[in-house]
Amino acid sequence: MIDNDITFRKLEIFLAFMDKRNISRTADLLGLSTVSVHRALHTLEESVRCPLFIHQGRNLSPIPAAETLAEYAREVVGLMKRGIEETRKSGGVGQGRLKLGTLYSLTLDTVPRLIMGLKLRRPNLELELQMGSNQDLLLRLEDQQLDAILLSVSDTQIDPARFETLPLFNDDIFLAVPASAVHIVNGPADLRDFKDEKFVSLTEGFATYHGFQEAFHIAGFEPLIVTRVNDIFSMVNLVQAGVGCTLLPGRMKKIHDPAFRMLPLAAPYQMRQTIALVFARNREHDPDLLALLAEGRMYALGRRTRETQAAPSLTAETSGRPGR
Repeated sequence: MIDNDITFRKLEIFLAFMDKRNISRTADLLGLSTVSVHRALHTLEESVRCPLFIHQGRNLSPIPAAETLAEYAREVVGLMKRGIEETRKSGGVGQGRLKLGTLYSLTLDTVPRLIMGLKLRRPNLELELQMGSNQDLLLRLEDQQLDAILLSVSDTQIDPARFETLPLFNDDIFLAVPASAVHIVNGPADLRDFKDEKFVSLTEGFATYHGFQEAFHIAGFEPLIVTRVNDIFSMVNLVQAGVGCTLLPGRMKKIHDPAFRMLPLAAPYQMRQTIALVFARNREHDPDLLALLAEGRMYALGRRTRETQAAPSLTAETSGRPGR
């Protein structure tokens, strides 16, 4: 049996020492302390149960037995490195290709910004973008069909034992109405005032579906839904065409169109989504995912900074006083 204390790390330190023939230079090469290098060599020698070095003054010198071990160690370490590379290739890890799933609505701003930043970090990375509902994206991530997903985690159960979650931003829900709607108010909208209006909705599994159901439960009536669609842009098109009203996340304000308006909801119906990046814990060391994670943190920080800078001007507008 091979001694448990003979590790690949110790073999790598041993091989570096055999190349440098000096503990200090080995420590500098590996970014370790001289004490760590000396301890690794000493414990390796003990585990092999054979003398490998002799002391010549303050220097440690290898003897023929060390040369023999180094010959086999190079072969073993090299074979293991190739094995790991082939294993990662088989598992689709770190191969310069990333499959990213996202909600349709996040393609307006979040996804383009992340992709642009990611391409700067890893210019040769090939990115495959897939869109779907919250439910669909999570299922594809669980089945390892996707490497990472962008979705709303507010109404979604994410298993913390299996997945890492990086929150990016919070988004309020608004009432979207056609410009021709009778009930258009300047202040917060009370859903009860829209009881006689027609509505369009996303199908079950989308981020705003459960919020849609909950809001009208609080309002105390069942909305007249004339049609259900499978993507948020189709729903916006129906609202613009005057087919009906709906609930939309604030990020959809990026669509500037006089054919519809987005009204803030009155206090009883106010909802907020948390948009996050989710990926498997066992992929946390994948260099491509690490780059995406770093860009996600930068995006979240930049968004918070922009919101903080915008807050004083919004306060000034609502108070009628100039911002300071």
